[in-house]
Amino acid sequence: MANEEKLVEYLKWTTAELHQAQQQLRELKAAQHEPIAVVSMACRLPGKTRTPDDLWDLVSEGRDAVTGFPDDRAWELPEERPYAELGGFLDDAAGFDADFFDISATEAVATEPLQRLMLHLAWETVERGHIAPHTLRSTLTGVYVGATGHDYATRLETAPDELLPYLGGGTSGSLVSGRIAYALGLEGPAISVDTACSSSLVALHLACQALRRGECGLALAGGGTVMSTPHTFHAFAHQKSLAQDGRCKPFAAAADGMGLGEGVGLVLLERLSDARKNGHPVLAVIRGSAVNQDGAGYGLAAPNGPSQQHVIRAALADARLTPDRIDAVEAHGTGTPIGDAIEVQALLATYGADRSPDRPLWLGSVKSNTGHTQGAAGTAALIKMVQALRHGTLPPTLHVDRPTPLAAWKKGAVRLLTEAVDWPRREEPRRVGISAFATSGTNAHLILEEAPAPHAAADGATAVAASPELPVAWALSARTPEALQAQAKALVAHLAAADPAPSPAEVAYSLAATRSPLEHRAVLTGTDHTELLTAARALAAGEDHPDLVRSVPGDTPKKIAWHFDAEAADPHSADAGDTTPLSLAGADFRAAFPLFATAFDEARARLDLHLATSLRFAVQTALARLLLESGVRPHTLTGHGVGHIAAAHAAGILTLDDACRLAAAHAAATAEGAQPPPPDAYEPVLKQLTFQRPTLGLTSTAPADTPIASPEYWHHHLTSPAAAPPAPDTHTPLHLGTFSPGTPAVRALLTALARLHTTGGTVDWTPLVRRTPHPRTVDLPTYPFQAKRYWLHDHTTHATV
Repeated sequence: MANEEKLVEYLKWTTAELHQAQQQLRELKAAQHEPIAVVSMACRLPGKTRTPDDLWDLVSEGRDAVTGFPDDRAWELPEERPYAELGGFLDDAAGFDADFFDISATEAVATEPLQRLMLHLAWETVERGHIAPHTLRSTLTGVYVGATGHDYATRLETAPDELLPYLGGGTSGSLVSGRIAYALGLEGPAISVDTACSSSLVALHLACQALRRGECGLALAGGGTVMSTPHTFHAFAHQKSLAQDGRCKPFAAAADGMGLGEGVGLVLLERLSDARKNGHPVLAVIRGSAVNQDGAGYGLAAPNGPSQQHVIRAALADARLTPDRIDAVEAHGTGTPIGDAIEVQALLATYGADRSPDRPLWLGSVKSNTGHTQGAAGTAALIKMVQALRHGTLPPTLHVDRPTPLAAWKKGAVRLLTEAVDWPRREEPRRVGISAFATSGTNAHLILEEAPAPHAAADGATAVAASPELPVAWALSARTPEALQAQAKALVAHLAAADPAPSPAEVAYSLAATRSPLEHRAVLTGTDHTELLTAARALAAGEDHPDLVRSVPGDTPKKIAWHFDAEAADPHSADAGDTTPLSLAGADFRAAFPLFATAFDEARARLDLHLATSLRFAVQTALARLLLESGVRPHTLTGHGVGHIAAAHAAGILTLDDACRLAAAHAAATAEGAQPPPPDAYEPVLKQLTFQRPTLGLTSTAPADTPIASPEYWHHHLTSPAAAPPAPDTHTPLHLGTFSPGTPAVRALLTALARLHTTGGTVDWTPLVRRTPHPRTVDLPTYPFQAKRYWLHDHTTHATV
């Protein structure tokens, strides 16, 4: 090759390498800024707020959640106290379903409410994300939790010896995240954060960074505080930071301090590309975030305006957005006069400057509704604004008489949300900044954006139209019989309120794909909502119903035997007009189960290659495939004639091609009711077969010394008139290929599997209720935890405050 040619080849190679390097660099930069999807959310906040929808009702209706001190925590207050006995409190901080998480009553008492509530929320958040929690075990799912206010054991003088092994871990901030990871079996990073008031927004920032770096594929992020004692009120009262009426009045002239609150919140985060690929919900996306520190400012706990400006600009840079593209800010806004004025000045300098007066930055704070929920504040703000994006409304901020005169409002276009403002979709995505500033000096700011339009090609999920002629199965489960009844009651109420209601098939698939199978089980079968909800109401009431199969106390798992029947004396084909039970069942199965249809068509195509027709063999082979894909594994297989061949294929002894070849030879040898074939009738085909080691047990019909995976065995079986020995009496038989006239085959199969599922076996219902290649999952009620009271004060000697 001439030197010139070598040079050209080298230049081509280096050019290709350069293009590849540039592409990799672009992908790396894109990954560093990829939007993070908010997949799901869960919370417990003041005002009996137990869900994100409850929070939306609270803020959109302009309700105040501040109440008197709780009367179930045994707070003993000094006679003289410089604060109002008012705040935002959880309605059941002591409640916990210890049995669900296999935690003893002793350990539950010694474990602070924050750890316990976070376990509830973690399970609930995963379910709200349309993910079965057990499927996350051993995955790189991270946990990032802001955890503050660990005062549960601070009043102890003495404690019973049995509590001592658990108190250290039970009141440790590190175990707020660690216990979630342990309970769910998560193997991504588990990190607890305490930066005071900014803790949960910092946790959200860290989770986003970890997702972009590939340290985890999913992340639970959020935070919380539960006030087990009134210590926080004493501390802030002595700093003269509390409002006289216990209420935050963000950015108001009447602001006189903050009102304390408590709460917990979690969200499930995932890279946007992964959320779309995995078919998970996308409620909104986090475009960017940043964290910084006040450093040596005017005082350890004093806010620092320049630092707030810096963190806002850093978050905008991370989001690759300019300030004018942000519509609103959910502010820190605690209601302290100087702190609020400093925050407004930082917002005017970053968002308000050079902004058109007819498109102001709207400013609000959820603290006006709930009080300052401390470790939960950032997550509460995020959940509020995700809901505002979804509902197209910026809700009002309470307790604002007029804007604080301590801020120079005229220096920029920033306006307080003293009343609700419409926030409709437009060509430009709607966005909001969320701030959290802390007494620790750690500041955080996050840019939230509305969810992008669904990506049909990527998401792929399709709605399932109602098919009234085809029954479906709704599989429910719980850790206790009481919770199972509560599950049914919640499902009935949820579907009654849904508008539009999801189809029975969508509910069936969502129950199967997004809920973990627990010990106490029930399966409802029906063709429409009326039938299924009637059975669900019976379950909720503890009553029997023909369409309901449920666990019975004392039932023990039974071994299963699949029996594959021989071809009928005059076998019927699947020709049009064939109305035999077998052909009708095959047609129903093909319509109800796409997996069955695929396996059936494949078997028929292979049989056609050998010029043979055996409807029974095709039905049995497809049913076996469907059941195996559904996690149903028999303890033994029995069969005779062509059924024995189908059983051998199910057991892994014969490939589908070899099984069809042998079935065709059997059909030819026994055609038209002929006598048993001559001894050499099967020799040609047997020589062509390759026998495999069985993966399932097949009952032999030959002498004991004849291995099943051999030509000798199959020659003996196919030329012998002996019937297959039946399954042992200890086994429950399941006949594949035998159907009674007048009995709907699909319902019969689902009912048989329901009995298996509720008596010790576990059926994976997803292949049985999947009606499209990419079915859509729908929202369902989350697990109904059966909470009992666990409170340290009830079991210890304590000191008064």
